[in-house]
Amino acid sequence: VMLVESGGGLVQAGGNLTLSCAASGFTFTASGMSWARQAPGKGREWVAGIYVDEITRYAESVQGRFTISRDNNKGTVYLQMNNLKPEDTAIYYCAAKHKLRASCLLSNSDYDYWGQGTQVTVSS
Repeated sequence: VMLVESGGGLVQAGGNLTLSCAASGFTFTASGMSWARQAPGKGREWVAGIYVDEITRYAESVQGRFTISRDNNKGTVYLQMNNLKPEDTAIYYCAAKHKLRASCLLSNSDYDYWGQGTQVTVSS
């Protein structure tokens, strides 16, 4: 099983980035996918999810700026991040959970798989 994030980097405030997470080794189409982030000195924070029932959900801090999507043919989940702010600086991780629906509330330890993360740095 692999989840490989990419697309991170350094961007100025107000800029945009798109993160990708390529999945393999498990049934991607039957899994809900989430993005989470961890800033220095802080815990891992859930950011967005896209579920097996095709519903998407977002943390209040990114609502209206971030968009999560998935391409089941490519086994990839994306996070389009617009109007980035310095407080968005973090390592971004993707995670997978089999048969995860939008009605389920999970803690970090409930996910089946995690990627290794990609760094996003937003300068002011």
